[in-house]
Amino acid sequence: MERKNFLRSLIIGTVSTSVLVDSCKKDTDAITATGSSTTTSSSTTASSSSSSSGSSTCSVIETETEGPFPSKTPASYVRSDITDGRTGYKLTAKFTINNSNNSCNPLSGALVDIWHCDAEGNYSEYGGTSMQSTNYTSVHFLRGRQTTDANGLVTFTSIFPGWYQSRATHIHVHIYNAAGTSLKVTQVCFPEGTGSALLAVNGYKKGMTGYTYNAQDSVFSDDSAGLELATVTGNTTDGFVLSITMSIPA
Repeated sequence: MERKNFLRSLIIGTVSTSVLVDSCKKDTDAITATGSSTTTSSSTTASSSSSSSGSSTCSVIETETEGPFPSKTPASYVRSDITDGRTGYKLTAKFTINNSNNSCNPLSGALVDIWHCDAEGNYSEYGGTSMQSTNYTSVHFLRGRQTTDANGLVTFTSIFPGWYQSRATHIHVHIYNAAGTSLKVTQVCFPEGTGSALLAVNGYKKGMTGYTYNAQDSVFSDDSAGLELATVTGNTTDGFVLSITMSIPA
């Protein structure tokens, strides 16, 4: 009997040790995967990072509201120069549209509408209300439509947008397929901080007192600002160039 109990204790001890070793191994693997402390784990992490990076370049840009001032008849404003007499610092706006349903290859033949406010924060086609006191219902400045080329690119000549209460500086974008079916409505925001075009323009005559920055903006305050944030270069003398690539399902 004593010999039987002795053998039984040896078996239990062996099983317990095995479980303990397995548990330590799992913990070690978890730490290694997180810390990338081995060659194998580093390769996996790098692969994952590369995959994530590749995915982010093809992430579909967020859908946003058209806002209260969309173009009423966008097909009437097929033009690359949308300035239409408004004064302000020149802005060349370049939008590249990719098809997320086709390995993010350029989407040619898409219709791209844009619109934004003028230097004072007013929109054309609207006004005379509590939302916008100045009446611009009979004019159509800073609105236009272009068709993407083989590279998925459209280019507009405009002015650097101003700002109005509770919103960061932005441009509205509505993309349709060639048949006119809506594919995406979104908005584009501008970089902020030292050396940015936003601070160089300094809100035109309004300055930046009371300005709503991206982090507090009702549209851009979530993580979407990363995809909707354009690149803006240039200066107040030569003008600015805005560039952004958007991936959409088409």
